Order: sequence, then structure tokens, then C-alpha cells
Amino acid sequence: VQLQASGGGLVQAGGSLRLSCAASGRTFSRYVMGWFRQAPEKEREFVAAIKWSGGRYADSVKGRFTIARDGGKNKIYLQMNSLKPEDTAVYYCAADESIIMSSMAVGSAYSYWGQGTLVTVSS
Repeated sequence: VQLQASGGGLVQAGGSLRLSCAASGRTFSRYVMGWFRQAPEKEREFVAAIKWSGGRYADSVKGRFTIARDGGKNKIYLQMNSLKPEDTAVYYCAADESIIMSSMAVGSAYSYWGQGTLVTVSS
């Protein structure tokens, strides 16, 4: 199982980016797919997750970020709008087949992780 995150970059505050995560090695339609991030000298934190449709979000990104999946392409996306300097971090995608709803925001519940893509938001 491999997850490949992409789409990071440098953007000014208020701008937008779309991250992508391509999954391979399995059929991921039944998997919970999530995004986490880790800023310098901070712990990894939950950003968003999705199973079938809709999504669950961290309070810090609600209303600004949208997670979506394209089951036919085994991909998920994270559309990030109204970016803030505090959104600067390495963003990781993650996947697991057996996560229950109450654990979607728990990083240790995910078995598979991508390599991360850096998002830098300048003020």
C-alpha cells in the first residue's frame, strides 16, 4: 500500500491550495482517508478525514478546508482556502480500513501514511 501526497507549495495568506493524495496497492473505496499536519516543533494534528462522503474537520480548519474523494481514481483531495500563516506545516495523508467514526481524528488509528507535502503560508 502506498500513499503519495502532492500539491504543497508557497502561498500568501488568504490564498488557496489543493492537496492530492494518490493511493495504490489496494481498492480504497472502503477505507477512511485522512489528512494530518505537523508544524515545526509541534505535534502532528488532525486536519480532516472522509469515509464515504462528507467529512470530519478539525475546528481550526472548518469552513476553510474541504476534503473530497474520487473513488474511481483512488484519490483524495484537500481544498484549502483562506489560508493562514498558522496553516504552515507538512501535510500527510493517511488511510486505514478499520477506523470507527470516533477514531477518525486519531493519528495512531491509521495504518498507512504518505510521505508528506510542505505547505508554507506567508503573511
